[in-house]
Amino acid sequence: MNLIEKQKLIRQLKADYRHILIDYFINESDNLSKIDNFINSLFYANIPVPKIIEMHMEVMDDFSNQLKIEGRDDEVILDYRLVLIDILAHLCELYRYSMKK
Repeated sequence: MNLIEKQKLIRQLKADYRHILIDYFINESDNLSKIDNFINSLFYANIPVPKIIEMHMEVMDDFSNQLKIEGRDDEVILDYRLVLIDILAHLCELYRYSMKK
């Protein structure tokens, strides 16, 4: 994968992650398939964990800025750490499972 393709993939993954975050606490059943697809994309594209954390932080910064513009407290975004933990746990499980084969 060349640099341009990788950047395009990262942008798409970041957009997908943003949608997962928005829906995470609302529609759990639909979100499970989105999370599975997202994790599979991360796994097969060999995206490193630090890049995933970077994507999370960028999206959280965007959310925080939006909340500040709206005059609301941004403390609620701390709950979204659960999403990151969930994603990383599922990704680690996928790596562990692939190592057994």
